Amino acid sequence: MNISNGWKDYECIKTGNGEKLERWGNIILNRPDPQIIWNKKNKWDNYDGYYHRSNDGGGYWEFKKKIPEHWTIHYKDLTFKVSPTNFKHTGIFPEQAANWDYISNKIKEYRENHEEMRVLNLFAYTGCATMAASKAGATEVVHVDASKGMNEWAKENMKLCHLEDKTIRFITDDVIKFIEREKRRGRTYHGIIMDPPSYGRGPNKEVWKFENDFSKLLDKVKDILDPDYSFIMISSYTTGISHISLENILKLEFKNQKIECGENILPVTEDNLLLPCGIYGRVTKD
Repeated sequence: MNISNGWKDYECIKTGNGEKLERWGNIILNRPDPQIIWNKKNKWDNYDGYYHRSNDGGGYWEFKKKIPEHWTIHYKDLTFKVSPTNFKHTGIFPEQAANWDYISNKIKEYRENHEEMRVLNLFAYTGCATMAASKAGATEVVHVDASKGMNEWAKENMKLCHLEDKTIRFITDDVIKFIEREKRRGRTYHGIIMDPPSYGRGPNKEVWKFENDFSKLLDKVKDILDPDYSFIMISSYTTGISHISLENILKLEFKNQKIECGENILPVTEDNLLLPCGIYGRVTKD
């Protein structure tokens, strides 16, 4: 298990009946979560915002009081922008914090014996892992996402983390096409982070489906993985894909390397429960 229990500005307070009550700084949000199949102990009224899921997909927020369009929260030495979106998300997946710690530790270890470390973040979203890598000492971080809007959000997080003087490249592109170009250029990376979606489309309508394309992605990634690499860090939220399935793929693709897989977990304050939030996989040299 990979438990993100180092937060101070975030807390999963209660869970039940397909919902979770969360504290983001001093703002309380109530959001749906399909993993929560147990019952509430009591009725919840103490929230500032409630996300109503629509029967035909998507949904909308209902706010009890006027809250800022966006605000910031901190995780250790990182600062991120929070903003409730139309798709229930806030720009941060707090269960990823343990993975940010792993990335930071691997980079600091690597930099003790190497002058440079190039890190690639694929499907990089709002860049929390990008900032963790840069803050930890990566000499270059390349942040790739097909959404221009997400990359602009990531640039805001870069400024909030005071990393403007660091080498961070923001690329709006299809991940596979970007990797293929990097291979032709002869570029390699010492650390690779990826959070491939279950389903998605690139800027030119390229279709991505996890079940069909993940193994192909790993084949491409191996082409730009430096021989003297440190780590590959993978996250997935694809329904029905077990961490055992992910482990099997990685064992076949990366023979004689150290493989670690499991579930990302958020602690729940009420009743000391654990909330599963997707899976992770890590590859390091054995």
